[in-house]
Amino acid sequence: MFKATHVPVGQDQVQHIEMTRDIAQRFNHHYGDIFAIPEGVIDKESAVLPGLDGRKMSKSYGNIIPLFCDSKTLRKHVMKIKTNSLEPGEPKSSEDCLLFDIYKSFASDSQISSMQKDLEDGISWGDAKNQLYELLDEQLSSYRLRYDELMSDSSYLDKVLRDGAERAREVAHTNLNEIKSVIGLGSLS
Repeated sequence: MFKATHVPVGQDQVQHIEMTRDIAQRFNHHYGDIFAIPEGVIDKESAVLPGLDGRKMSKSYGNIIPLFCDSKTLRKHVMKIKTNSLEPGEPKSSEDCLLFDIYKSFASDSQISSMQKDLEDGISWGDAKNQLYELLDEQLSSYRLRYDELMSDSSYLDKVLRDGAERAREVAHTNLNEIKSVIGLGSLS
């Protein structure tokens, strides 16, 4: 509809791009080059972030860390992260460590090295979770503030949505008229 040529997509959604490509190619074969053939753009660097229980993070699984929640709620979610039963003082591996997987998605290289050492030195899971909470709270605080600012200004959000919808409607109207014309249905007046 909007003739996108490149679509950012997660690895688990590639099949949707493939279906879209198939439909666009079939239509173009019959009616001429109307639709762009989209390419999925997959960021190889960004892996699927694990949820609190180790499965893919998903709102439907109820295992998310809400990015824009307040600090207290963030701490509550971080403390729910599933860990093994190793005691404080026992060395812990960063391999297959859910907490570490989340930590390294937000941490600098030096912070990652430090957390790996802490795990090897037997940090308690509670202390490791506190370190993760502090990192997340620091990393997300400016985004949380901006989110709160935007959410408190409903007239601005309404205007942005109205303007975007109007621009999208104009493009869609033009493209639908072109599509209807080539398949012999007339235009949308």
